[in-house]
Amino acid sequence: MFQSTDLRRKLQEINRKSYPAYKGVKGSYRFEDFILNIEHVQGDPFAAPSSLSITVAHQVNKLPGEYYEQDYEKVALADYLLRCFRKEIEKFSYKAKGSGKSGLIGISSCGQEVIQRSALEIREKDIILRFQVGFPARGRTIDSTELMKILFDYLPVCVEKGLCYENLQKQELKEQIELARDQQYIRQELKTRELVAFVADGAILPRQSGVSQRPMKEGIPFVTPESMKVVLDLPYKGEISGMGIQKGITVIVGGGYHGKSTLLKAIERGVYNHRKGDGREYVITDETAMKVRAEDGRKITDVDISLFINHLPNEKDTESFSTLDASGSTSQAASIIEGIEAGSKLLLIDEDTSATNLMVRDELMQEVVARDKEPITPFLERARSLYVDEGVSTILVVGSSGSFFAIADKVLQMDCYKAYDITQRAKQVAGEHLKDVKLARDERIKPKKRVMNFAGSTQKRKSYRGDRVVESRLKIKQWDDFSFSLGNEKIDLRYVEQIVDKEQTQTLAYILRYIKENPSLQKGDLKATVQSVIQELNQKGFALFFKNEPVSSGLARVRAMEVFACINRF
Repeated sequence: MFQSTDLRRKLQEINRKSYPAYKGVKGSYRFEDFILNIEHVQGDPFAAPSSLSITVAHQVNKLPGEYYEQDYEKVALADYLLRCFRKEIEKFSYKAKGSGKSGLIGISSCGQEVIQRSALEIREKDIILRFQVGFPARGRTIDSTELMKILFDYLPVCVEKGLCYENLQKQELKEQIELARDQQYIRQELKTRELVAFVADGAILPRQSGVSQRPMKEGIPFVTPESMKVVLDLPYKGEISGMGIQKGITVIVGGGYHGKSTLLKAIERGVYNHRKGDGREYVITDETAMKVRAEDGRKITDVDISLFINHLPNEKDTESFSTLDASGSTSQAASIIEGIEAGSKLLLIDEDTSATNLMVRDELMQEVVARDKEPITPFLERARSLYVDEGVSTILVVGSSGSFFAIADKVLQMDCYKAYDITQRAKQVAGEHLKDVKLARDERIKPKKRVMNFAGSTQKRKSYRGDRVVESRLKIKQWDDFSFSLGNEKIDLRYVEQIVDKEQTQTLAYILRYIKENPSLQKGDLKATVQSVIQELNQKGFALFFKNEPVSSGLARVRAMEVFACINRF
């Protein structure tokens, strides 16, 4: 390892040389309070910025050990430090001048959800923070005096103020850790009390706009129906009350714009913890919950949709169904089966984004089109057996059909963003109308196992540099927040609604490449493969994807549900 004085000397020597001379500064350098690792140097001032990392020992940062004993505490602490460090570097980004991306200092941007990210990891003896710097140049000539400002003047200040405990807002950090512990407590209580979701009284569910996840400033606080009130005694917050949604089938109704979808969206995001001030800090959902919807035009690969679609006129096999251009009903059927395969115990469905013919067929339609002439068995007829036989609950938002009252365990009405339990009334009014509703039964609710079947070679290609053999990996390119390409194929995940961050999309790309480049992962059923990868990721962290290269800074953890959704679109 070099010293910081060695780095200064190198930078002075290459000043005003051609830009590629920056490559010579790669390496690790010991500063007074941290180790600076220059891991990748951009080839051009207009190219993607250089990748750097900083390692700070716990002896230096003096973060209280009790704040990172559990994994969920590490995630909360890392999220807090990342936000603090970002706040500091924003003061210095582009203060160093030059052409192209010269002077840029960038790092992951955290949203409202608290998610484990590769940008900052809490380790046993230290923390490591990964970020990017645009190495300054004038034209394509090195301006190392500007880079020295970043590395020797700006970064030490950012480390001191953003990563060292003595300079942090200690009370704010304490509250962040205590909130994480309270959230974890609620997650445990969901299991103990047979609940699938909890929505605290006073929660602010509406967001500022359709493109913002920040809370609406004058949003109406949530109030729990008395019949569904649950009281919890949290370790730090103390006693709180809220709506506990029991396992089973819950139907949410109400007029348009009265808050039905807003409530479902909050429950959907409740699989993640939220930062303090979000308004949904105490909205906690079963971590396996999966939002399913219709998705015209999506790809489906070898999915057993026979539970919902069977006996097609063209005799196409629906036990191993594939298409490059799915209809609304087949795409939603596939999404439901994907959820069951992934181990989801809670399906979240909104009528607004569902295929009507998959959800329900009214009595008049059944009289006009005979049952044996309709290949679709609607979700209405399957939902109860999914719960009774497989323990898969459903929370369903509807506004146009009351047929689901017949199978609902609980019916909620949203009225001006306030929730009312109308189960008894809904059952009474619908009793006569729905007495003939038929519930389909099937001995085989579980879809059949799927064996991994990636087309094309799974081997890494080999090229040569002189006498040295070099393995070239499949190229990943992220197009936007919800799509990427792996090799020549593009994967679109825009309708996988529980992906909340573009860094999760990038992680899915790495997982897909990891599976495709490791033939051993393709020798079994799909579920076993996904479980194996998730287990490896839990054990090794993001380093799993980077054997002989530095860990990328732009990754965030995903659940098995999103991995299934990604693979099924490949």
